Amino acid sequence: SKWDIREKVWEHLEASGLAEFPRPVHGRIPNFKGSLQACCALRELDVFSRAREVKVDPDKPLEGARLAALQARKTLLVPTPRLRTGLFNRIVPPPGATKEVLRKCATSQGVKDYSVPVGLDGKAQVDLVVVGSVAVSEKGWRIGKGEGYADMEYAMMVSMGAVQEDTPVVTIVHDCQVLDIAEELLDDHDLTVDYILTPTRTIQTNCKRPKPQGIMWHKASYISEMLGKIPILRTLRSREKQAGKDITLQDEHPAMENTNRAALPNQKVTAANTQPRAAPGSAPVGQPHVETPRLEGSDTITTVYVGNLPAGLRVSELKSALRELQVIPMRLNWQGAQHRAFLEYRDGGAAGRAVSSLQGLSLGGSALRAELARSQRNKG
Repeated sequence: SKWDIREKVWEHLEASGLAEFPRPVHGRIPNFKGSLQACCALRELDVFSRAREVKVDPDKPLEGARLAALQARKTLLVPTPRLRTGLFNRIVPPPGATKEVLRKCATSQGVKDYSVPVGLDGKAQVDLVVVGSVAVSEKGWRIGKGEGYADMEYAMMVSMGAVQEDTPVVTIVHDCQVLDIAEELLDDHDLTVDYILTPTRTIQTNCKRPKPQGIMWHKASYISEMLGKIPILRTLRSREKQAGKDITLQDEHPAMENTNRAALPNQKVTAANTQPRAAPGSAPVGQPHVETPRLEGSDTITTVYVGNLPAGLRVSELKSALRELQVIPMRLNWQGAQHRAFLEYRDGGAAGRAVSSLQGLSLGGSALRAELARSQRNKG
């Protein structure tokens, strides 16, 4: 799975001493030794020489690529982290900026200090896209950290007319991140790459797989979650609706709605123990029958208990796994210190699919425990 590949790369970078700040690299687009050298190869690409406007992701290993764009006096666009406040920031170095100031402009702090926001009406015309990756194949198949932001950024750029079908996409990784990736792991919304830069190689993928042609509202399961986090995505959806486009979400399709209703359980279910495990020799905790509760002002919800979360696992890693398995809850109650989480679903069918998908799934070397739980009332 994609998650297996991510874990393999992160573990190897850490174990081999190739990982660089910020550490650990798990859950991130990993920084690596030799990233600046790999970024310098960007200057040798014809597609970079011809580009006037370059979009580079804000990840640490791409700092050298941002610097290269600034030093070449190109317009540099950097996505707003997690798209919280908009789509892009345009980096504007002060007049007469020295090499040292340009280096600062290329850092994450510099992006904050020397930038102006670019929204949906910013008339951006991006000639080159540079993205980070956790893994990539020589055929151009790319795996990110699992949160979907790079794919979403590209889809939004397509929707606003900022990129064209032939706009080249470059990724910059360590040699060990170039792996064989099965094409069946790719989804329609996954972004592919045309060039791979490593500390030792420049790879032209000649990838023929089409890139996403805008936001696939009805296909990408994670969009419902992102709509709650990204204001500009809601604005774009409203605009596309006004333009007459189909903006029906995956979980709003009538066929899926009927499937979910058919899957609703009609009887009580036995909830497994959701309490911390009893100490050796102590009496086992009972397993009471529970009914799915009704929250005030909401539909009936079903809660799934996920236990045996490994120490150090990030909530973002669990969310990534849920998104990949297409079992995104409407709410996630994270209790990492107790090695557990509670997932709330609008119906029993979705909860059942989550249990089936998560039970025994390996995250961080631990097999997860997933089962229908005693539902928790939302206490705000």
